Amino acid sequence: MSLTEKIAHDLTEAMKARNKVALEAIRAAKTAFLLARSEKGADSALTPEEELKIIQKLVKQRRESAAIYKEKNRADLYENEIAEAEILEKYLPAKMSSEDLKAVIKGIIERVGAKSSADLGKVMGTAMKELAGKADGKEISAMVKDLLK
Repeated sequence: MSLTEKIAHDLTEAMKARNKVALEAIRAAKTAFLLARSEKGADSALTPEEELKIIQKLVKQRRESAAIYKEKNRADLYENEIAEAEILEKYLPAKMSSEDLKAVIKGIIERVGAKSSADLGKVMGTAMKELAGKADGKEISAMVKDLLK
């Protein structure tokens, strides 16, 4: 079952359960999928990587909005955004541990032949492709910078 199909199924379940927060989060994902598909063409389908990128983007948007709401002392809106982000995160693969991430990035650095921080761009490009959905971009960037010192 593709992520698009799982979202459609979960949308129906959220409607039956009358879960308003889940319903809003899943509807946002379904809408984002439909928009992405319509940009590509009439009968095109999204790849699993594209689906993951869309979900990651939605989670990131909700986390950023929640931070702004917290800053402005809007606890009601903050809690709603966090709840939606947590619902959407269930569709993402499990995050890598720091040790696993470090091992993968070390392997990428060796493969690319990076020697100093001047090679940061080459390493980051490869790392972001390989680790899409498995680790946060900020975490990857910090780890790469630390290892290339």
